Amino acid sequence: MKIAIVGLGYVGLPLSLQFARSGVTVLGLDIDTTKVEALNAGKSYIKHIEGGAVQEMLKASRFSASTDFRRVAEMEAVIICVPTPLNKNREPDISYILETGKAIAPHMQKGLLVVLESTTYPGTTDEDLKAVLEKGSGLKAGTDFHLAFSPEREDPANPDSKVALIPKVVGGFTEACQKKAVALYSKAIKTIVPVSSCRVAEATKILENTFRGVNIALVNELKGVYAAMGIDIWEVINAAKTKPFGFMPFYPGPGLGGHCIPIDPFYLTWKAREYGQNTRFIELAGEVNTSMPQYVISRLIDALNARKKALNGSKVLVAGLAYKPNVDDERESPSYVLMELLQKGGAEVAYYDPYVPVIKMTREHGHWAGTKSVSWNQATIKRFDIVLISTNHACVAYQDLADWAECIVDTRNAMSTIKTRPGQVWKA
Repeated sequence: MKIAIVGLGYVGLPLSLQFARSGVTVLGLDIDTTKVEALNAGKSYIKHIEGGAVQEMLKASRFSASTDFRRVAEMEAVIICVPTPLNKNREPDISYILETGKAIAPHMQKGLLVVLESTTYPGTTDEDLKAVLEKGSGLKAGTDFHLAFSPEREDPANPDSKVALIPKVVGGFTEACQKKAVALYSKAIKTIVPVSSCRVAEATKILENTFRGVNIALVNELKGVYAAMGIDIWEVINAAKTKPFGFMPFYPGPGLGGHCIPIDPFYLTWKAREYGQNTRFIELAGEVNTSMPQYVISRLIDALNARKKALNGSKVLVAGLAYKPNVDDERESPSYVLMELLQKGGAEVAYYDPYVPVIKMTREHGHWAGTKSVSWNQATIKRFDIVLISTNHACVAYQDLADWAECIVDTRNAMSTIKTRPGQVWKA
């Protein structure tokens, strides 16, 4: 079987390799020539995916990469794994999905299966993508070609997150479409969860990420409440999670990051308005989470004031640029927001992240592109008035930080087991 996977990022590349390992011949399609050239040379540009895995599949002739969308004509199935960001007005931007649909439509053959994996609002697959594919191909969904939605479920850097073992939700435009998609994913993934429609599958993914966003908002709000009472939220969570039923631990932070949790709930709130529905609970959670960077900066200012220093003119090091520990993905990272708030306050700002040595161009924070991580040594760290831990990578020597830094603001509880001086660490 030959399939194409469009979008070779944090979702598309591991999915491609899993299908290839399962005996399927995979063509990875991407408009980024740098990625395509790297993969065809057996190199991985994602930290947690080893180049050896790419080389193995290249050698077995099970995987190759290309920018040539005409090769869709050779395929039995196409899986779309492209970004779905928010635009500058915080509204859904499905342009990457639609442009991909336009690119593959002229080359579609009868019987082709097209599956969308990009997280989006209910109705995207059977309305927006379907219309683009039918217009560009002259074929009819459910009759001439199959259409389905199967949400990605990736947890980068989690050793327990194996593509083959994560149950796969699959919803088809028709019953025949669903059966075709189930048969495809069954080749590479152990457990398939069929649902009645594309919309149910789309709504499932939105629920999963909204659930996380709302619960993170709860502990973020309690962080401030408990801090005012002199109570450590981290100690409270660690105690509560000993309950063997009725509780699931979520952890506070400096704000939401990544390509899912900060974005997906807003896809639902936007779509709900079309049906005259309000999503007050979700929107309130979003407000709480987006206010976290301001809370962190207020705590940092308190820490500076305790040392008779002002934010204006202070040298601040942000430790951790990636949106979560142990990954090199800085998309939607709250660290960017923190750096910009610090800069607006007159601080001299730098960052350290062993996984992001140089900041790449991003949609929302392009002015940071080219900025380099500082070195990790005593002389460098001592130059800063204060260090703000935004992301707690496991590879960072936090005892060194305690030995070298004058003051530390910790948003991730990274210093909880480290020997520190009285008053040196402020939790935020």
